Amino acid sequence: MFEEGQLYSPVTRHEDGTVEVHLSDNHPGRNDPAYMARRGEIAGAALSWTRGEPIPVIDYTDAEHEIWRTVSAELAPKHEKYAHSEYLTAKHALRLPTDHVPQLHEVSELLEPITGWTYVAAPGLVPLRDFYGDLGARTFNSTQYLRHGSQPLYTPEPDIIHEVIGHGNQLASPRFARITEAAGQASLRVETDEAMKFVADVFWFSMEFGVMREHGEVKAYGAGILSSYGEMDEFAHMELRSLDLADMGTLNYDITQYQPVLFCAEGLDELEDVVGSFFETVDDDLATKLRVEAVERGLVAPTDA
Repeated sequence: MFEEGQLYSPVTRHEDGTVEVHLSDNHPGRNDPAYMARRGEIAGAALSWTRGEPIPVIDYTDAEHEIWRTVSAELAPKHEKYAHSEYLTAKHALRLPTDHVPQLHEVSELLEPITGWTYVAAPGLVPLRDFYGDLGARTFNSTQYLRHGSQPLYTPEPDIIHEVIGHGNQLASPRFARITEAAGQASLRVETDEAMKFVADVFWFSMEFGVMREHGEVKAYGAGILSSYGEMDEFAHMELRSLDLADMGTLNYDITQYQPVLFCAEGLDELEDVVGSFFETVDDDLATKLRVEAVERGLVAPTDA
């Protein structure tokens, strides 16, 4: 299972210059000293990087390349079965390498000619407004580490596989890329934290965990689903709701579990009309109005709105 979400492990740089990544107790690599050291090394490269300089190049090990190869091979047939054709077309256009972990500059070189997007390095969690502000400039903040080799099809936190196979392929679609960019630009328009959270939650239930109908079948387009080996087998069995901004922006969810409720667009046109238009127009007043609507409809308690 891919416990998707903002579950990036905290990173600390100590006075002696060493970098420590604080993995959760249930992380497969928590008690592996070599993995812990490697995570600190990779996080340290991003922490020491300054924008405008070349993105840090990680000298990936044979074992790390093998994880990438394994996951790429296992996800490929599931994508063909479960992914929306817009994602598949973008994936085939991007042509990410499957035999080695790509450097972030390599991903940018493949992606930028298609949709104008580039990647930059992040040690882990990026502050919400910084992350979305960069999306508004067609820039994606990505981690560079890989999951622990003992469980290549599982990660308790977003790694480069999620950031690149999930989001990178998605961003190679001009239509998905425009929606993502609009979400980023919305973050520059809203002022309150409540409105920012509303934008992020709608993004969660669309670009991260969105599904839509295609030729009578429910297909996935969200990066969180399409980078998760287990989630792809489960999403069709979840409760599917129609696109509903008041519901999407206020529904409580557990980022450590498969998502039990998903919002299903009837097609890409509806996704653009509802979610894309929301990102293009949302401001503090609209976010507040939608929260009030959610309370009035009984979707959320007044204290949670």
